[in-house]
Amino acid sequence: MTRIVAIVQARMGSTRFPEKVMRPIRGVPLIELLLARLRGAKRLNQVVLATSRDSRNARLVQHVRSIGYPIVEGSEDDVLDRYYQAATLHEADIVVRVTGDCPLVDPGLVDYVIDRFCQAQVDYASNTDPPTYPNGLDVEVFTRETLNRAWRESTRRHDREHVTPYMRESGAFRLLNVVHTEDVSQERWTVDEPEDLQVITGVFEYFAPDTDFTWHAVLDLCRSRPDLFQANRHLVRNEGAKLGTGQKLWKRAKRLIPGGSMLLSKRAEMLLPERWPAYFSRAKGCRVWDLDGQEYVDMGLMGVGTNILGYGHPEVDEAVRRVVDQGNMSTLNCPEEVYLAERLLELHPWAEMARFARSGGEANAIAVRLARAASARDKVAFCGYHGWHDWYLAANIGGEGNLAPHLLPGLAPNGVPRELRGSVLPFSYNRFDELERLVSEHQVGVIVMEVKRNVEPLGEFLQRVRRLATAKDIVLIFDECTSGFRQTLGGLHKLYDVEPDMAIFGKALGNGYAITAVIGRRQIMQWAQSTFVSSTFWTERIGPAAALKTLEVMERIRSYEQITAMGRHIGASWQQLARKHGLSLEVGGLWALANFSFAGGNNLAYKTLITQEMLKRGFLASNSIYVCTEHTRDVVDGYLESLDPVFGMIRSCEDGRPITDMLDGPICESGFKRLN
Repeated sequence: MTRIVAIVQARMGSTRFPEKVMRPIRGVPLIELLLARLRGAKRLNQVVLATSRDSRNARLVQHVRSIGYPIVEGSEDDVLDRYYQAATLHEADIVVRVTGDCPLVDPGLVDYVIDRFCQAQVDYASNTDPPTYPNGLDVEVFTRETLNRAWRESTRRHDREHVTPYMRESGAFRLLNVVHTEDVSQERWTVDEPEDLQVITGVFEYFAPDTDFTWHAVLDLCRSRPDLFQANRHLVRNEGAKLGTGQKLWKRAKRLIPGGSMLLSKRAEMLLPERWPAYFSRAKGCRVWDLDGQEYVDMGLMGVGTNILGYGHPEVDEAVRRVVDQGNMSTLNCPEEVYLAERLLELHPWAEMARFARSGGEANAIAVRLARAASARDKVAFCGYHGWHDWYLAANIGGEGNLAPHLLPGLAPNGVPRELRGSVLPFSYNRFDELERLVSEHQVGVIVMEVKRNVEPLGEFLQRVRRLATAKDIVLIFDECTSGFRQTLGGLHKLYDVEPDMAIFGKALGNGYAITAVIGRRQIMQWAQSTFVSSTFWTERIGPAAALKTLEVMERIRSYEQITAMGRHIGASWQQLARKHGLSLEVGGLWALANFSFAGGNNLAYKTLITQEMLKRGFLASNSIYVCTEHTRDVVDGYLESLDPVFGMIRSCEDGRPITDMLDGPICESGFKRLN
């Protein structure tokens, strides 16, 4: 007698919707409703749950055993092996695969697919390739020998995780697709997201107390009460099979975290919507591994500029481990903050005192607070990007375009007190006349600016700013959060021989560990005693310890010279590739933080295409790069070789091919226009 066993895969650790299989529907766990409905299939000899060996599954295992179903616990990621072990243990001749997120599974439909499979005498049958039944009624049937062969021969992670792709795609098996007389595959009755559970709960509540209603009855309900099925209409069928673990977690994060992450620059929509891996499992050198173990060479953000020495530098990490072992926090202060202050002041002899924080935005806020106190004037003239605090975003009150040239296009200053309007005044880089006008028309007490971002200072621009500040008794702050330690051992202002009154350092200072610094002249810095600038976690030990070791290594290997030289090479190579493909390209930025843009209006689309295609080639890359010491010539040569054909694709777009033909998803976002 042929033994037919249904194996239901289910676990509690779903990336998108954790514990979904145990979510209650009218007081009954989803998985219990699914198993009870499936047990009604007359062709089945047994129903088995296949889950993974994971402590998170304990509640699932306990409950399913308590209601009388056998369980096989196997690999978390190799679900194909789970099926092989379950089929072997329960002596299945024919296996029916059902996933644990389909509580509307229909026993009559299961029997029908089994019958068609047996009649056709094929190796594999399903009602999903292509689908004509609602999503959530998926049934796959295959022989034990088909399963065994797939288990022996398939090697791709995707095949092992999703069980049947090898059966369907290898060409080694006889296949059958069971088709419904009407295509209703647009209906979504599975549970991958909270909205799905809302729909399914509504269905069971409508038919209550009956739980054995047919799928035809659900379809009739869908047509008579479409309002019950609206909540998940926007979701895409079988999206989970196409998404990596990081992409699934990103969808989950956006439900829990406004914007999805703590940093705008790391939002997937800013990089490659619907395709960006989003999360990392580990990082070393200039390489990053995502949650699925896929390795990428980081030729892009490098921790948004934090890792000049590369990820996981052994000396810096060892210094951090040592202070962690000794204790990171206590009632007393850490001595490293004194040593770090001495070192930064030694590198910048014009400065006499230092204060430390843990992020660039708060360091800017500290500097502006002290400068306003010292000058006894509130108004600030600024040029560049300086963080997220009220003092800065107030520039957009009454005019949302004021911050657009300073990396914040589309920003509405919601939540910033309207009374701050006019307190902060923008001027453009290299436009001394704009700054001079602001100073003549307003009681400016502070000038805060980046030393350089995209273009070189023209003539004596920086020197003229310095002279103006001195003449008008204005505190001059150089924000070197981004530029510091990239072209000199210290602030970029050393290269131009211009001394500010205060300077701010961040990003690269701790090589990935949180530490920022404000240094300045004594008469200004001492105002920290007369205004309130204080925070508990500014006293932790890891940041200063990491910074001290980072400074030591940077000085020893002259990292700033290495990354500047490599940045020049990369910039020149971009230009060479552009000439090869007949493209007009402009290169800007610090050499160690270089970027490029194309002439014309397609830059955002081209950036998206580059990110997409380079990701396929194993690189995290777009149209800019933070160079690190781990970007060796071999690494860079491999990157440029991969970039060459992508420039060729852009050439074809310039020749008339629609870029939408090449993009796998939407164009990336550029600012604050959509934060949903």
